[in-house]
Amino acid sequence: MQEKGPGQEALETPRAAGLAGVVFALLLAAAIVLVRLGIPEGADAAGAAGFTDSTRRGALLTALALVPFAGILFLWFVGAVRAHVGAVEDKFLGTVLLGSGLVFTAMMFGAAAAASAVLVVSHPWGTTPSPAGWDFGRHLAYTLLTVYAMRMAAVFVSSMSVIGHRLGILPRWLTVLGFLVALTLLFVSSNVPWAELVFPAWSLLLSLHILKVNRRNRPLPAMA
Repeated sequence: MQEKGPGQEALETPRAAGLAGVVFALLLAAAIVLVRLGIPEGADAAGAAGFTDSTRRGALLTALALVPFAGILFLWFVGAVRAHVGAVEDKFLGTVLLGSGLVFTAMMFGAAAAASAVLVVSHPWGTTPSPAGWDFGRHLAYTLLTVYAMRMAAVFVSSMSVIGHRLGILPRWLTVLGFLVALTLLFVSSNVPWAELVFPAWSLLLSLHILKVNRRNRPLPAMA
């Protein structure tokens, strides 16, 4: 069995980042959609009564099951990208990238915990949650997701775009798109429903680009 040299490991690092990023983007997008369907943002006390519907509970339970895996894959994605950039990475931007990624993951887990609290206040199934408990859990979940998590996502996207631009590892269109996504997450996501989906969409495009570049630069197998 042939051992892998340093060159082969370096080539496999962006591939790992790309694969982790693709799966993370799909899981996060699915979780966001399911949370919004399970806990409508504009729901009031009447919405709390409607939460006894099994479809909405099932959507929320599915989203809560996806979030931990999305967080793990996101951390894998961040680690693989930083390993690929290596020694040429700007220390300041690298710290901002890592820090924002960690805080984003924490805020995402916090939003999931708040959403799970909505399930707790509606237990046992078939009972109507109290309006106070419903409003608290719903507002806390959406505040953590659309305000704090998305702000950290904006910092992550902007720092990644700056690193990609400085090192020339990202095309111009993807860099410009990254800055537009960061602005959207900073100023729009907390006021416009579903706007937070731009983050998993950007992550998917970035991951597909990494996979495309890795495939293009992969050396051909040596002839026997």
